[in-house]
Amino acid sequence: MSNSDGSRLSTTHTSTAPLRGNNSTRPRYSTLARYREYLREPFAEFLGVAVLVLFGAGVNCQVLLSSSTGVSSSPKGDYLAVSFGWAVGLSLGVWVSSGISPAHINPAVTLAMATWRKFPWKKVPVFIFAQVFGGFIGAALVYANYFHAIDVFEGAPGVRSMKTAGVFGAYAIDYLTNVSAFFSEVLGTAILLLVIVATTDSGKRNAAPAPGYFPIVIFLVILGISSSLGMQTGFALNPARDFGPRLLSSAVGYPGAVWSFRHQYWLWTGVIAPVIGAQLAVGLYDMFVYTGEDSLVAGWWGVPGKQVDEEVV
Repeated sequence: MSNSDGSRLSTTHTSTAPLRGNNSTRPRYSTLARYREYLREPFAEFLGVAVLVLFGAGVNCQVLLSSSTGVSSSPKGDYLAVSFGWAVGLSLGVWVSSGISPAHINPAVTLAMATWRKFPWKKVPVFIFAQVFGGFIGAALVYANYFHAIDVFEGAPGVRSMKTAGVFGAYAIDYLTNVSAFFSEVLGTAILLLVIVATTDSGKRNAAPAPGYFPIVIFLVILGISSSLGMQTGFALNPARDFGPRLLSSAVGYPGAVWSFRHQYWLWTGVIAPVIGAQLAVGLYDMFVYTGEDSLVAGWWGVPGKQVDEEVV
């Protein structure tokens, strides 16, 4: 609608103005809003890991505890169910956090991105804290859901032993040496990171997953790693997924063996091995394949990817 002079006539009733606010006045960016903006990424990482552990530790509990006739009349799952549970957990965790944060939801990924892809080092400590805390809270929710079943499985209320500690932390199978366990975690994490950086490489000729579908890739790679390489160590692959729940298990009364098992197995195989695997995978991929501007190695070579392609052709 318009007036007789051709100017636009407002079609909005003036009584709604207080609800709409004054568009001509820009709201102040308050201190609280600044803190909220700063915390959005870490909180998204926290939520992503919490979702991961909620499904992963949850399926661990269901499969192990239901093997007792006192808990369930029949077993509710097997190793394949465990593989699917962790794969679903990680893919949903990535979906929850992506678009807000980089969806690392893994300290090994965060450290590798800071080392090789110019992710700001100043963000690393708060990201890792958020990820580990997410693992702790995810495990706490699982424990709250299953603690009665744990009581039955253990034989008495409040009893906590290494029989059920494995639902929260990753422990090597008896026959596996510490060196082999370390190698297994380095290998598994390297494969995970290789798939991540390869499928998100926008410089490749083959198409990357459509926006929003990258978590499906994560689902497939975790399902593959757990189904083919994970039996011997429980495929930690992620310090937050192991250390956070391990903290929870210690807090609720599990014995000191959760820390002393195989001379601090949790540190070497649950933390250091995934970090090394991630560094190796991203470093090698960037050294020989990746040409993105965010790569530290690309700066060393000093040759943009497009020029390389033209020279080869």
